[in-house]
Amino acid sequence: MNLWLRVIAVIVSTFFRPKLPFGGPSVLTFRVWPHDLDINVHMNNARYMALMDLGRLDLIVRCGLWRTVFRQAWQPVIAASLVRFKKPLKPFQPFTLTSRVLGWDERWIYIEHVIATDEAVACHAVVRGAFVKKGAVIPPEQVAAAADMSDPSPSLPEWLPAWREADRAFDTVSSMT
Repeated sequence: MNLWLRVIAVIVSTFFRPKLPFGGPSVLTFRVWPHDLDINVHMNNARYMALMDLGRLDLIVRCGLWRTVFRQAWQPVIAASLVRFKKPLKPFQPFTLTSRVLGWDERWIYIEHVIATDEAVACHAVVRGAFVKKGAVIPPEQVAAAADMSDPSPSLPEWLPAWREADRAFDTVSSMT
């Protein structure tokens, strides 16, 4: 339930915050509440990912993309993530979530999320996602155009091809079947 309250708060706040370009950055502030904690009394790793959903929601709404997403019945999906947990977040600790589009290729949009306190970065993540409709991926250029972005993708980080290759290699590994 608490995540729904945060979803509502993010949506309502978009009416009072400036519009963003497709690339962002979106900066949201939060606090670690008791229901965010795991048995080690720090923020649960799944909660980081759930809050990153809110960063992407803020980007979608504030760049104006939400209108097309709603009208066209596009669904945002995440296909992969690369996450590094660097410092724990303790109860009641305030933090910021900064989200931005790194760029896109022929199929995927890459989004960076940084969760930080005043002292340090607590978590750094990059997700690979897309918008889909009836199982078909919407080309990222079409998504960017819907957000009034006519420029080509910014240059993607040099390490990204290695991540894609590792992800492809992981597809061939299955210890569960």
